[in-house]
Amino acid sequence: MNLIIPKNYKPSLDLYQTQKAIALTKRIFQDNLSGALNLQRVSAPLFVMESTGLNDNLNGYERPVTFDIPSINESASIVHSLAKWKRMALGKYGFPVGTGLYTDMNAVRRDEDQLDNIHSVYVDQWDWEMIITREQRNFDFLKSVVDKIVGCICDTQQALMNIYPVLRYPVKREVTYISSEELLRRYPDKTPKQREYEAAREYKTVFISQIGCKLSDGSIHDGRAPDYDDWSLNGDIIFYNEILDIPFEVSSMGIRVDRESLIRQLKERGCEEWAQKPFHKALLSDELPLTIGGGIGQSRLCMLIMNKAHIGEVHSSVWDAETVKLCKENGIELL
Repeated sequence: MNLIIPKNYKPSLDLYQTQKAIALTKRIFQDNLSGALNLQRVSAPLFVMESTGLNDNLNGYERPVTFDIPSINESASIVHSLAKWKRMALGKYGFPVGTGLYTDMNAVRRDEDQLDNIHSVYVDQWDWEMIITREQRNFDFLKSVVDKIVGCICDTQQALMNIYPVLRYPVKREVTYISSEELLRRYPDKTPKQREYEAAREYKTVFISQIGCKLSDGSIHDGRAPDYDDWSLNGDIIFYNEILDIPFEVSSMGIRVDRESLIRQLKERGCEEWAQKPFHKALLSDELPLTIGGGIGQSRLCMLIMNKAHIGEVHSSVWDAETVKLCKENGIELL
């Protein structure tokens, strides 16, 4: 167990206020995000057929929750995320360039490394995806989108702080961009998470780019599946969390793979056989639009804005008995 108990912690909002603030946060942020990125809300699946290859592989070891459907003689898996499904949906629904979609994504991460203040078996996020041109497949365009998302977060936080003046710790609107390789050079003797901590503590709001590719020492900063983000054009939005004194990732995002980067990344990970799956065949045949997209944690954002110490204060999940006991003893009210 890696539970952090902040000294003298007291929730800024009571349980009733928290429930109201969760609804407000989600409504305001969705409106801000859809306006900033020209996104349309769509309905999305909770599960997909295993045979389609649409479920995301994440770090490669997480097992999806799978069940059989006797009436169609198939097996389905609860989605880990909707990165690949969104891209197919944009093409299927006929979205024009410069527009996109967003949706509520709910997942079950049974193999989560650790259940702590910010990790839960239950995952809820806004999955979003936007069609771009080939000329926009560059880092400057990626930065422009990151700036808009951080702006939406700051505007949402300000709106909640106006309603609940007791809320504190406004996040920094200015984003510092730093690559995973640059972090390695700065802190060669630290782990990736320790490097993130140093960057977040110094800059408050950072975008750590190039996640998934091999670094100069042969390691990777963090795992990324080879078939959705282009590892040279992706990254994580991380804030410094004042209450927990940790780097606080709110979004993983990036410009998605095109034909060339998919081939290169499948080879690097030794999974070229994936190219025979329907999604990958469509991508390699240039049948899918070029896109940028990501996921934005709903409960993570609520935690940040509402000054909460534990993700269980803003969504219902399951925890071990020791966590429940310690949280109760220290004023952390798990839902």
